[in-house]
Amino acid sequence: QVQLVESGGGLVQAGDSLRLSCAASGRTFNIFEMGWFRQAPGKEREFVARITWSGGMPYYTDSVKGRFTISRNNAKNTVYLQMNSLKPEDTAVYYCAGRTASGGYAYWGQGTQVTVSS
Repeated sequence: QVQLVESGGGLVQAGDSLRLSCAASGRTFNIFEMGWFRQAPGKEREFVARITWSGGMPYYTDSVKGRFTISRNNAKNTVYLQMNSLKPEDTAVYYCAGRTASGGYAYWGQGTQVTVSS
């Protein structure tokens, strides 16, 4: 099993920055790719960004391109989401997730709240 723990959320103003962290533990050698997702009140969970555990290859949803950066530190088993120029519409619970090479996102963290005020 893999355990994921997010941190770094909070309440900020529009235009501010936050960095989310996702620490992985357990059978991390099973992980092929890590992703960040978010869920706003009354909306479905949506994909934000992903990165392969070993090779990088970051990918973003259009609404965050140029503002968010996903990165990973393999030595620390941690994935980050640097969020700049935050907007009120970025308000959501942010989740990190991991998947194996052959499956979907099977491992999920508990989520961290990000609130952006206008």
